[in-house]
Amino acid sequence: MLEAMDEEHGKIAELSFEEALKALEQVVRRLEGGEVPLDESIDLYERGEKLRAHCQARLDAAQARIEKIVAGEGGTVKGSVPFDAADSPGA
Repeated sequence: MLEAMDEEHGKIAELSFEEALKALEQVVRRLEGGEVPLDESIDLYERGEKLRAHCQARLDAAQARIEKIVAGEGGTVKGSVPFDAADSPGA
């Protein structure tokens, strides 16, 4: 069971934001439909939570990258700083 959960987590981590969001929407539709047995509902809820967390992490990363844009005088874009620059040695 734990091995299957690790494999599922790996698959979710490989999804793009758009793919994860689409999968999350499918989970929500199935849960809202009310036709899913209880055990499967719990599994779907857990998958949905993992997908939500993945989407949130991707959004947070995108926001951090956007915030790295350096604005010049008058609000014009003066340049940008690579998102990973803060993580690199010497930064």
